[in-house]
Amino acid sequence: MTLRLSTVILPVRRWHDGGRDEWTRAEELGFHAAYTYDHLSWRSFRDGPWFGAIPTLTAAAAATRRLRLGTLVTSPNFRHPVTLAKEL
Repeated sequence: MTLRLSTVILPVRRWHDGGRDEWTRAEELGFHAAYTYDHLSWRSFRDGPWFGAIPTLTAAAAATRRLRLGTLVTSPNFRHPVTLAKEL
């Protein structure tokens, strides 16, 4: 049996200001997967930047090679299914 660890990376850092480094570091540390949230904001981060999950995951896919990527939550209350399908 193999143990696979995952992590959550909140989309609060600009890509050029450490955001990219978080995703590449997760891969370097050997995480199997990394996830982010598709919320409009999150607790104490509500007054700061919060970037979209799909663009964040797209950038993470370009910056990593083996890391599996996904969202922990994608809310149908905020995303119309057709628009979400087009983004994906």
